[in-house]
Amino acid sequence: MIIKPRTRGFICTTSHPAGCEAQVQEQISYVKSKPAVKGPRNVLVIGASTGYGLAARIVAAFGAGANTVGVYRPSKSTPTRTASAGWYNSAAFEKAAEAAGLKSFSVTGDAFAEDTKSRTIELIKQELGQVDMVIYSVATARKTNPATGEAFNSVLKPIGQPYTNKTVDFHNGTVTEVSLEPATDEEIQATVEVMGGSDWQDWMDQLESAGVLADGVITLAYSYIGPAITQAIYRDGSIGQAKEHLEATARRMNQQFAAKNGHAYVVVGKALVTQSSSAIPIVPLYISALYKVMKEKGIHEGTIEQMYRLFAERLYSGGEVPVDEQDRIRIDDWEMREDVQQEVEDIWNSVTTENIWQLTDLEGYRKEFFQLFGFETTGVDYEADTDPEIEVPHQF
Repeated sequence: MIIKPRTRGFICTTSHPAGCEAQVQEQISYVKSKPAVKGPRNVLVIGASTGYGLAARIVAAFGAGANTVGVYRPSKSTPTRTASAGWYNSAAFEKAAEAAGLKSFSVTGDAFAEDTKSRTIELIKQELGQVDMVIYSVATARKTNPATGEAFNSVLKPIGQPYTNKTVDFHNGTVTEVSLEPATDEEIQATVEVMGGSDWQDWMDQLESAGVLADGVITLAYSYIGPAITQAIYRDGSIGQAKEHLEATARRMNQQFAAKNGHAYVVVGKALVTQSSSAIPIVPLYISALYKVMKEKGIHEGTIEQMYRLFAERLYSGGEVPVDEQDRIRIDDWEMREDVQQEVEDIWNSVTTENIWQLTDLEGYRKEFFQLFGFETTGVDYEADTDPEIEVPHQF
């Protein structure tokens, strides 16, 4: 079939296998062009098919030569629709890892489900014995509690009072104001349940009980802090409560795994174009301004650059891992530089529908959004007849 992008709001409902493979290969090539990392040997990535999870898996495999297990949702193609980008990304990763002589395995299923955890543990026992790194990178809006069957939905809302600020339709550049009502207590609790640290803790407890965590194991999850512009909707909002819970979970884990010299970290990254960030009002406009400034200063990074820097300069640099006063690893340092934020604020105060394409990098944002799904990728013939049915090898 001829595969074209079809969008519905901030979601692209199609994805292109050749484009996704080209994107994965580009990330692999970047990592292979850098000095090797003296890092982990066996890595479990929970939420491995897109974003930071995929990038971390690529760095672990092609930067450190690690064997990897990736956990992600099954989303194969059907006669009427393509597979997800995450499925195609994973197929491309597995293909490249096999060609490089690296062990790589996929466990497809709901990361919250007990069956997925059990199958992952059995796979580790059979194929790797133990893992010395566990990356938790699950980004979802909904969770079903495996014990009770209760469903929870997260919300992206302020707390305490309504919030109004600028936003943009990144498809056409229309700048408007958006007003968001505050989250209820029930919505806040549901957001913490979905996006907090409870499932990360559950994974680590079960891995520990099964004896598949190596001495000195490192585990990490991802967070974001951001500038004053996004504080009300992000760090001070409902999602911020979930991130506070995530960070508290990391502190508890550090005590839990101290006896085996293990460490748990929350990694604070920079603002990036992801499926999740595209759904948050205000954030796409902020990212468009941020990209403009950081690219002009020569300090822009995508997910793969961020993850390589995390491994090479933070986790496995040979010295003590640098953390902030809350024990978080910060790789948002370039975004949060005073000169960067001042220029972003100046753009924010001036941007309108009429000047947005000149003042910001909205075109770069728009392009990266479509690249998440394998479109607008250099070297791919999007007029070619393409088979959407791609299998992922080494599934369990």
